[in-house]
Amino acid sequence: MLTMAASPVHVDAHYAAGHMDGGRNVVVGTFIYAMLLGMSVPDTSGRAVAALGTDRLRHLAPVGHGDTLYAESTVLGTRPSRSRPGEGVVTIETRGRNQDGVVVCSFERSFLVPFGA
Repeated sequence: MLTMAASPVHVDAHYAAGHMDGGRNVVVGTFIYAMLLGMSVPDTSGRAVAALGTDRLRHLAPVGHGDTLYAESTVLGTRPSRSRPGEGVVTIETRGRNQDGVVVCSFERSFLVPFGA
């Protein structure tokens, strides 16, 4: 109930056993996004001045209770800030894979960093 998503597809194992593919509950997508975002911060935006936005959030495959997630990020671009001298904008793509290597979620996000960060 951490996410307050009380649908039986997320929290009722008996329901999942009879009605869900594989007989497992699925994890709420917003929790998956938040987890992958949090996993990426230490390596990407830990020194950011500001988060600027998230784009192209896609949930590509279900994540079941007990699955393992891995996050990987790629820098898509950098540029000087137009309004904040001494700072720049970094845009990255983060992909989340499960224990089988299947990409389950991807998104792009941009953040403001000081030059030399």
